[in-house]
Amino acid sequence: MQFRDLKRQYEVLQKDIDVAMLEVARTGTYIMGSQVKKLEERLAKFVGVKHCVTCGNGTDALTLALKVWGIGRGDAVFVPDFTFFASAEAVALEGAVPVFVDVDKDTCNIDPVDLENNIEKTIKEGKYIPKVIIAVDLFGLPANYPVIRKIADKYSLLVLEDGAQGFGGAINDKRACSFGDISTTSFFPAKPLGCYGDGGAIFTDNDEWAKLADSYRVHGKGTFKYDNVRIGVNSRLDTLQAAILLVKLKAFEEKELAAVNNIAEKYTRLLKEKLKTPIVPEGFYSSWAQYTIQLENKAQRDSLQFKLKERGIPSMVYYPTGMHAQTAFANLTGQQNECPVASHLCDVVLSLPMHPYMTDDEIILIINSVADGIKEM
Repeated sequence: MQFRDLKRQYEVLQKDIDVAMLEVARTGTYIMGSQVKKLEERLAKFVGVKHCVTCGNGTDALTLALKVWGIGRGDAVFVPDFTFFASAEAVALEGAVPVFVDVDKDTCNIDPVDLENNIEKTIKEGKYIPKVIIAVDLFGLPANYPVIRKIADKYSLLVLEDGAQGFGGAINDKRACSFGDISTTSFFPAKPLGCYGDGGAIFTDNDEWAKLADSYRVHGKGTFKYDNVRIGVNSRLDTLQAAILLVKLKAFEEKELAAVNNIAEKYTRLLKEKLKTPIVPEGFYSSWAQYTIQLENKAQRDSLQFKLKERGIPSMVYYPTGMHAQTAFANLTGQQNECPVASHLCDVVLSLPMHPYMTDDEIILIINSVADGIKEM
């Protein structure tokens, strides 16, 4: 059994993917071919924004957004403590200071109350200027953007949606990657919509920001590639990945999103009486990048993971260490929050296999194995 079975997905989509890849080889347009522009148009339409600018990976997408806004030394950017390292790494790479914010124990997303407390604290200290809130759509569930937006407006902050795991999620009729002033996503193979390598994208309704992002991703180009008007990066989505994503986006929209939500419903219905299952607030829709349960403590989590491994069932811990405890941020000036909820989650979370091509037999085996493992403790 695979944690996220990309080989099985390929077997289902093989005919169309092979045709798409061979077409790129036939034309020989490996960089910025027509498929890239077509994909950007399709992605923007799917999300519901004016502009999509693809790039080399999800981390670069965050970096491009921060560069567009001129974020740098002396600026404070508020980041959830319970997230993948890139969410804070991009901030530090631009010379700004990530301020770590605790998360909600039920959704695992940034806690609006602690967010506002940290903004007020940063303003009061006066050492850094609050500029941006990075809200992460963890495990496929959009963050609480209705409340986050009110806080951002109150303090005149920009919202950057890190939708690396959230692509395909929604709040009511509004899709993930449309909630930020700029939003980003990743096409890493294991993401809800993944390519066969690295890839990413940024989304915005702002015409000027889209033009800047397009410039920054190609060495700060001006009117043509050898007219460089700013210091940029080399971060283009290659044509082969775009061609693959065009095929996979169609399947994602037509069947895969519904499939993972059906699997999640089965998991929750049969496990909710035995342990803490994921909570999707009313009006929210998850794309289920991960299905993450919570155990009572680290010992119980580690025991269950071992028992599942004995039965040939893979599981993962996302994430074992909060941002405030990362070695790279050990000497971070001005940010020493403990983030108790995030620290607790690091000890108790466990993600179960989740992908749209799971069989009913696999789902039942996993559910029964989890239940047996809990019973044996």
